[in-house]
Amino acid sequence: MASYELSAFDRFSAITLVGAIEQQAPAAVNVGFWLRDPNQWLLYPEPVAAHTRQDYLWQHTCYEIFIGVKGQDYYREVNLSPSQAWQAYQFEEYRFPEDMPPLPADDIALNHLQRTHYGLNVSLDLSQFMRQNQLKWSDLYLGLSAVLETTQGMHYFAMQHSSPQADFHNKRDWLHQL
Repeated sequence: MASYELSAFDRFSAITLVGAIEQQAPAAVNVGFWLRDPNQWLLYPEPVAAHTRQDYLWQHTCYEIFIGVKGQDYYREVNLSPSQAWQAYQFEEYRFPEDMPPLPADDIALNHLQRTHYGLNVSLDLSQFMRQNQLKWSDLYLGLSAVLETTQGMHYFAMQHSSPQADFHNKRDWLHQL
């Protein structure tokens, strides 16, 4: 299991966030997000029933996983809400197509999503995505990020921030190689 301390774009230090990634055979990935919020500033969205797929989750507290493919422009974005809602999107290249909401990706399946006392835990099934694109684990790399809505405003956390603005779609910031 690999872990990464996610940094806030605006250097907001009142909350800390760590993401951990674990590859599971044959084609599942487990990700945990550990949040430390001693002032209890984080705002949580209202719970939904049965892991509903919803758009625009990033407008409130939302954890995100980006799945890139070495040598390719296309990628997937998975949004995960503490409300238990989730969504997966497909992109052909950097933020394209520009549809809003983005085009749903039906080749990523949710095995498990749970808000925990420490943050969020998720298991994703990548088998259809990998099979359709003839991918091996070594072809993939991941980026972890989060939009945190707090009583102090919105804060953007990622593995690293190499753009002048918070930009989770920047593949240079997706640091985990499978």
